[in-house]
Amino acid sequence: MNGILIVDKEKGWTSHDVCAFIRSRFKIDKVGHAGTLDPLATGLLTVLLGRATKLSQSLSACDKEYNGTMRLGIQTDSHDLEGKTLAEKDWRSVTPELLAETVSQFRGEIEQMPPMVSALKHKGVRLYKLARQGKTVEREKRKITIYQLETTKAQFPDVDFFARVSKGTYLRTLVNDIGERLGCYASLASLRRTRCGDFGIEDAITVQQLKEINIDSLGRWVRMATLAYSSS
Repeated sequence: MNGILIVDKEKGWTSHDVCAFIRSRFKIDKVGHAGTLDPLATGLLTVLLGRATKLSQSLSACDKEYNGTMRLGIQTDSHDLEGKTLAEKDWRSVTPELLAETVSQFRGEIEQMPPMVSALKHKGVRLYKLARQGKTVEREKRKITIYQLETTKAQFPDVDFFARVSKGTYLRTLVNDIGERLGCYASLASLRRTRCGDFGIEDAITVQQLKEINIDSLGRWVRMATLAYSSS
């Protein structure tokens, strides 16, 4: 089976978990994904089957959309609430006006420092493995683009937001940087990806549905890839 499967990932699953489950459940040899989702995050994961795994790099480059919640007053090593707390600070000086002004400063092309708790490699070793050993290494800032960033609800200390971003953007690091600019810290509390390129969450099959269907039914969810495969 070759093609693209859009999956609504559950919280607690890694992107690798989803691929491993599909590989085992449907006996498909080659299963990969485009655009990693952290275990904390839910939503759209682009899964690639068979020869479509060759499209991973091109599909990962798509712009992505998210709905999320940040919690003011706390900073963690992973920049989300599942990490180790590094510092806490009173957030009550933050007003809706200050929040809106600060958020506006992060729109457009910006530079972002990748977090230590990430899958990027340093001398062949994943950064998160070094972080688990208590190590911190130098990382280069990367240019990213925040096409759209809006707060949708503020019930302090929690703030809901919508973001449309370029490839390579760490939403949890974006939240951390907003918190630092506010002067009170912030960590990502929840995140849901709703769009990746041309694919929307409305196109997705849930993990529960994957557990219930057979491979014939799976074929109805698989989209043909638009790029030609080589014969190799």
